[in-house]
Amino acid sequence: MTLACRAALCTATALLANFTAAPAMAGTARLAPLPHPVVGSLQLPSTVAYGKLPRVSVRVDEKGVHMVFVQVTLTDLDTHSTALTASAGWVPTRRRFTVRWPAGATLPAGSFQVTVSAHDHRGQALLRGPHTSGEATLTVESDPMPPAAPAPDVPATGGVSTASEPGVPSVAQTVAEGAVFPVDGAHNFGGPENIFGAPRDGYLHQGQDILTAEGTPIVAPFAGTVLATSYQEGGGGYYVVEHANIGFDIMNAHCEAGTVAVRDEQALTPGQVLCHAGETGDATTPHVDFEMWVGGWQSPGSHPVNPLPYLEAWEHYGPVG
Repeated sequence: MTLACRAALCTATALLANFTAAPAMAGTARLAPLPHPVVGSLQLPSTVAYGKLPRVSVRVDEKGVHMVFVQVTLTDLDTHSTALTASAGWVPTRRRFTVRWPAGATLPAGSFQVTVSAHDHRGQALLRGPHTSGEATLTVESDPMPPAAPAPDVPATGGVSTASEPGVPSVAQTVAEGAVFPVDGAHNFGGPENIFGAPRDGYLHQGQDILTAEGTPIVAPFAGTVLATSYQEGGGGYYVVEHANIGFDIMNAHCEAGTVAVRDEQALTPGQVLCHAGETGDATTPHVDFEMWVGGWQSPGSHPVNPLPYLEAWEHYGPVG
């Protein structure tokens, strides 16, 4: 009996030794990963003169894909905020194109990171690597003609002129009040068409345009109360009006849609976010139309004042938002 069992065991062992495992079923094979777009070429100068925009050319590649969606962003390396964005839309792969910046766009002096972003029709995002990162550094040279230093004044004002019409807070008084610059990010004041009193279609510009990237926070310069929030098609777009405790009514126009962060009659503190910069209404580039009114915003007998001397002083002497 024992010998028979041992014989059976030997037979089973021999059968197992000769057994070959069946191959895995074809349906269980691991699927190949989907391809991603990659930057095949990114060309731009390392430095541009003040007032100029860089010429950036890009090529995005992806195996088996003919079109990809591409966007190029410039980020200020000092403030870590977006300074400029250009959307190329859907472009052919394996073909180089030159980035078209938004009309009227400008850059301040400083250092910027240029970043290419892309995705295909499956939502596969750009694959970055040591040689295909899609990133580069750009330097904008300083303005060769810096603004003149402010005229000397009494020491108590820190060099800010105190000239103002009777009953209207002076520039120096607003600085002493702790005025916050209304744009919390990289910005500039544009050109002659952006200033107070510039000709418009049938009227004169009643504020000062502050050009900045779309989405930049717009903040309250003073403590006060929200006087109005509304939308004006073909005009100011989405806007916020603040009645500042110091005495001005201040309008911020062309807010980005869906970003108004306050409501009518809400109390405000200096630096509180009102909305984000956009180009709603009658606008062709992201900016805020900043207006300062004496005697009430668009009230009978009221009038706007030139905001630029105030803005320049707040930018130079005041706290940041």
